[in-house]
Amino acid sequence: MCNLTNKYNVPGPRYTSYPTVPYWDTDNFSGKKWKLSVKESFDQSKSDGISLYIHLPFCEQMCTFCGCHKRITKRHEVETPYINAVIKEWSLYRDLLGSKPTIKELHLGGGTPTFFSPENLTRLINGIFRFARRAQDAELSFEGHPNNTSKEHLQALYNVGFRRVCFGVQDYNETVQKAINRVQPFENVRNVTNSAREIGYTSVGHDIIYGLPFQTLDDIKNTIKKTNELRPDRLAFYSYAHVPWLKGNGQRGYKDEDLPTAEDKKLQYEIGKKRLIALGYEDIGMDHFALSTDALFTAAQNGELHRNFMGYTASKTQLMIGLGASSISDSWHAFAQNVKNIEEYQHLVAHDIIPVYRGHVLNQEDELIRKHILNLMCQFETSWEIGQTHLLDIQHIIDNLTELEKDGLVEIGANSIKVTTKGKPFIRNISMAFDLKLQRKKPDTRLFSMTI
Repeated sequence: MCNLTNKYNVPGPRYTSYPTVPYWDTDNFSGKKWKLSVKESFDQSKSDGISLYIHLPFCEQMCTFCGCHKRITKRHEVETPYINAVIKEWSLYRDLLGSKPTIKELHLGGGTPTFFSPENLTRLINGIFRFARRAQDAELSFEGHPNNTSKEHLQALYNVGFRRVCFGVQDYNETVQKAINRVQPFENVRNVTNSAREIGYTSVGHDIIYGLPFQTLDDIKNTIKKTNELRPDRLAFYSYAHVPWLKGNGQRGYKDEDLPTAEDKKLQYEIGKKRLIALGYEDIGMDHFALSTDALFTAAQNGELHRNFMGYTASKTQLMIGLGASSISDSWHAFAQNVKNIEEYQHLVAHDIIPVYRGHVLNQEDELIRKHILNLMCQFETSWEIGQTHLLDIQHIIDNLTELEKDGLVEIGANSIKVTTKGKPFIRNISMAFDLKLQRKKPDTRLFSMTI
């Protein structure tokens, strides 16, 4: 396995979208095209409902492992104008849609959503549903910071319909926590997990990370042991993405040599995965595990698992609208990203402008490749109709997979590809075989984190 790790440990996308953001054709994108795509998608899938992602970008301190778009501040007076802008942006989309949409999925991400007061979060959600219906099986979820998510936060969001919460844990070793500037004792995680369950949340998740600075295999074992004491319903066991060249993150606070080697990192993943499975967690997809009682496991078993900019989800909708600075939206036929600067975002929304600044309209080839990558990411297999091979250069893709097949990572059939158990850790590499845009134009600079 170490030889395979060395062989396939290359920079590669995580495929929360295809095409990936660096390969968007922004020259052929416009706000007008985006609006038409949103309206068309909504009309096509109105009965299925839509998804909302709301980006709440503020944090009180910089966590140096994080590559998300955020604003570090302790000034909580920023809350009200930002929430006003998000509600206004949603009203602009509501006017564009032309009728009251049904929300099937809503997620609050960040940043730190619990930077905001319980009162402001309540006002935000009530403001959203003033312009929308709630699906009967709607899933509302948020990301919580164990150090500042209070019982009041949990109760307020529960009262407006939230039943799922995910807490960022990362690792329990204090040396690692100090390196990533995220010191949070186990007691804090235990208290907030227990509080969520006492209030009535039906799915409590934890995020843990391998490959962090100064992290050892013993740290992984200890973190999983402590995690099992709390038995979260689902787990994200992420590979740390070291991308210090990206503007706005704090990953320059430690050196490359402070990170585990590729071999050590792969061992952390393999041992961690074995322990999670031994503890009763099911391997759902890349990075994700769940108990058999969780909706994510049920979706995976039923072939209904989906992946989008929010990661893996049990709900699939054709239209996902992202609200807030830097949010990305997906109409299925096009992607669009909002401006990242908070002041610019608020200014545009105040002037009745949907604040997208770049995007991509998918062509037929894009949509076909996207379908195959989604199938691989969610079901670990994909297939195509024999008569449709002229729409996509399948033979070229099969040629790209030949070496992976020799290494036992995939099985290639007459009109199908299946990822083997051995190949699952290399799913990003396998998906890259389909990424014709990446192959046609290799990046001149470093764009992606390492796949292992």
